[in-house]
Amino acid sequence: MIDLSKRALAESIGTFWLVFGGCGSAVLAAAFPNVGIGLLGVSLAFGLTVLTMAFAIGHVSGCHLNPAVTAGLVAAKRFPISEMPAYVIAQVIGGIAGAGLLYLIASGKAGFDIAGGLASNGYGAHSPGGYTLASCAIAEIVFTFMFLMIILGATDRRAPQGFAPIPIGLGLTLIHLIGIPITNLSVNPARSTGPAVYVGGWAIEQLWLFWLAPIAGAVIAGFAYPMFMSERQPEPEVGRAAAAQGRA
Repeated sequence: MIDLSKRALAESIGTFWLVFGGCGSAVLAAAFPNVGIGLLGVSLAFGLTVLTMAFAIGHVSGCHLNPAVTAGLVAAKRFPISEMPAYVIAQVIGGIAGAGLLYLIASGKAGFDIAGGLASNGYGAHSPGGYTLASCAIAEIVFTFMFLMIILGATDRRAPQGFAPIPIGLGLTLIHLIGIPITNLSVNPARSTGPAVYVGGWAIEQLWLFWLAPIAGAVIAGFAYPMFMSERQPEPEVGRAAAAQGRA
């Protein structure tokens, strides 16, 4: 077992990459004249950050990069709750660092305005598509639930080994394709916290939703997956013998 401090450092680096790469694609490249990557490119960028980090640090920390993922794995009894605080703190630090570097680079362009949001998540007037609080909450819960179901299934010992980063990265891409117009898509409290720290104001005021909803969706998945997808337990010897006698 790798030391907890080293695993936490890996989580911080990985979350830094997720926020800098994902949010950076939205802030720096999405609307770049003539060659902007748009919604599809931003969605793919978020998926690629997780895919690359899963291969890079998955063998070190498990590559959670997300307090909601850590909470879901705890609920599924795949991760010890005693180590959850270290992981969550590291993820938040990494997210803030990633957003900070993005802010430093983006502010070097004439006309940059932090009021643009730095890819912050929001609802109501701050939802890209103007979606209500209720719509945004439902979306974040469902998207995070499905993301955790993908993670739990892809990392199940019965699944093909060594391929988990691919469906996880593609799953994150897919939910971004659907969810960016709704909330800018979070499913990750650390990803939401990073930009909000620098934007302040409305981004901080609305941040509660992007902690509560993703963690709720992840925890529901953490309980649901073992309940509905676990292997059937073999009958004890005594039970099998009694069943056989009953059938006879």
